[in-house]
Amino acid sequence: MQANCSHLHNLPGTGSSDIAPTSHCAHTVRMTGEGSCLHPGDIHIQISSVPGECGESPSPRNLRSGSQSSTQGCIHNRLRSHSHNEARQPDDTTMEPGENGSSSISEFRYLFHWLQKSLPYILILCVKLIMQHITGISLGIGLLTTFMYANKSIVNQVFLRERCSKVQCACLLVFLAGSSVLLYYTFQAQSLYYSLIFLNPTLDFLSFWEVLWIVGITDFILKFLFMGFKCLILLVPSFVMSFKSKGYWYMLIEELCQYYRTFVPIPVWFRYLVSYGELGGNVTGWSLGILLGLLYLILKLLDFFGHLRTFRRALRIFLTRPSYGVPASKRQCSEADDLCSICQAEFQKPILLICQHIFCEECITLWFNREKTCPLCRTVISDHVNKWKDGATSSHLQIY
Repeated sequence: MQANCSHLHNLPGTGSSDIAPTSHCAHTVRMTGEGSCLHPGDIHIQISSVPGECGESPSPRNLRSGSQSSTQGCIHNRLRSHSHNEARQPDDTTMEPGENGSSSISEFRYLFHWLQKSLPYILILCVKLIMQHITGISLGIGLLTTFMYANKSIVNQVFLRERCSKVQCACLLVFLAGSSVLLYYTFQAQSLYYSLIFLNPTLDFLSFWEVLWIVGITDFILKFLFMGFKCLILLVPSFVMSFKSKGYWYMLIEELCQYYRTFVPIPVWFRYLVSYGELGGNVTGWSLGILLGLLYLILKLLDFFGHLRTFRRALRIFLTRPSYGVPASKRQCSEADDLCSICQAEFQKPILLICQHIFCEECITLWFNREKTCPLCRTVISDHVNKWKDGATSSHLQIY
């Protein structure tokens, strides 16, 4: 803080050395809060004295002493203000974390307020986008619900074993076949069925959304096709094919389906990636399109070897059909009270495991479709879980 010290001025016409007693006495005093220093916003009070009211005029010594005292007051105020500011600095420093937190909260509030204001416009754009792709969205929802219903129905029928409904399996087979034929008939102009045999549909130009649409439809149709094969196996009588053999067939069909679905999208995506160069119309565009296409093929080749190992393992299991135990004798079954611990019924084709526990062949086959250990003692019986033997179909969507 800086202040301007006040001064006393003589009236015009008076001498500099002495002042006449009878002369008109007038002087100006600039007053502050302490009467010595001047700050912005201070009050200036002018005091004029008339003859007879003013006392003896101040001498030069008094003026000098007043000026010195005023100067000392200014210095004292400056030192006190400086020390006061230094004392307040730690408090200001301690307030910085709180200020940062309040600023972060204010930013979140601003973002939330912006989202509230933008929500109507976002909804308008979403409605417009949905209306532009209403056909593809409706078709995708229909295919997804059909797959979920058919997959659940097949799993339930497999679980029922001998009690499965042949009529329901036949109706499900007709439903899947009819849905696929109706879909391809509706979009016969695009020849979407070409994708099933590694050919490109009859479209002049493929955009990104069209590629996703074609690949998604083809993937669902392939699932429907192989699910139809599982329905056919369900229709085979038990005296022709046992329940255990059907489980191996379900596993092989599902592995073959996943292996085939891996290659189907390759021609469509490769055409889309290479056509990027056609848009540029120059050497750089063509080079970039070919480079993207080759990179895609390399990644698919690596994926091919991974699926090949899985398929070979499933094929080896299908051909060897390893057994989890040996048939149990009547004495062994009687020692186990002739009661299966899984189905809580009498033994049907009892199997004795290496841990000396006995179960029905079909019951323990269903158990090892999901587990590797004995249901009672948790002894490891199988080195891997034989997935897909329960008739289920993978819900994974093969987009790329």
